[in-house]
Amino acid sequence: MANKQSHGLGSGLSALIPKELDKSFILEAAEKIQKLAIDLIEPNSDQPRKQFDDTTLKELADSIKKHGVLQPIVVSPKGANYQIVAGERRWRAAKLAGSKTIPAIVRTLKELEQLELAMVENVQRVDLSPIEQALGIEKLHEQFSLSYETIAKRLGKALTTVNNISRLLKLPPEAIEALNKKFITEGHARAILALKSYPEHQQYLIKACASGGWSVRQAERYVVSVKEGAKDIEAAKARVALVTPETKLLSSKLKTKVHVRRMAKGGRLEITFTSDDDLTRIIKQIA
Repeated sequence: MANKQSHGLGSGLSALIPKELDKSFILEAAEKIQKLAIDLIEPNSDQPRKQFDDTTLKELADSIKKHGVLQPIVVSPKGANYQIVAGERRWRAAKLAGSKTIPAIVRTLKELEQLELAMVENVQRVDLSPIEQALGIEKLHEQFSLSYETIAKRLGKALTTVNNISRLLKLPPEAIEALNKKFITEGHARAILALKSYPEHQQYLIKACASGGWSVRQAERYVVSVKEGAKDIEAAKARVALVTPETKLLSSKLKTKVHVRRMAKGGRLEITFTSDDDLTRIIKQIA
């Protein structure tokens, strides 16, 4: 990949996943932004996120003290009060900052159901890239408080499939770019994800898959070799190679192509033959 293609992802996932609220919540309802009393608002008990980092929450609270809440939260009516749909972190920080009110957009349950349905239909589109699907799934998870299991049911997909797609957002920026540009496949991406604890090996694998023409099987063999203790990149590459000094020797003696394919345990030796007669010839040489 050329350098000029990769700079757009230099800021990491934040370049792909906006920190602010998805504008589909607002639509053309900017005039609906209201100042609501913080005490009339309660969190959604079904919110997937249960833990909030105290340090970053305090940093946001300090920012709110200086600048106020710049992005409205989204709530839905609940009796005489309101329940948070999106923006619980901002709400908690505003409370911590001592704010009495917070800007909010009030959405009825019917409006939210329509938005959720539209989002589900969008994720189901066949022309979406894997990363676009992952972003859609994360919006359903974060902004509609849907569990991955519920999302899987709504999308008609297996839970493992939804989890695997969602995990693609944890890829390094270079891998996300390569996947978006179809330099690598989802299979390559999953192998790259498996090396998140080995950043040097992960970066090498991205290049090998995106511009080195490695197959998914080669990528998986590289992962296995790293996790089995390959000391460095060269050692790991040696486990991936289809051709070794030994296979070259066999190939020369048998007058045909010989490849080694390593697996998690052991591997297999592949000897190519072009016809039944050729197979008989090779067997006689070996026997």
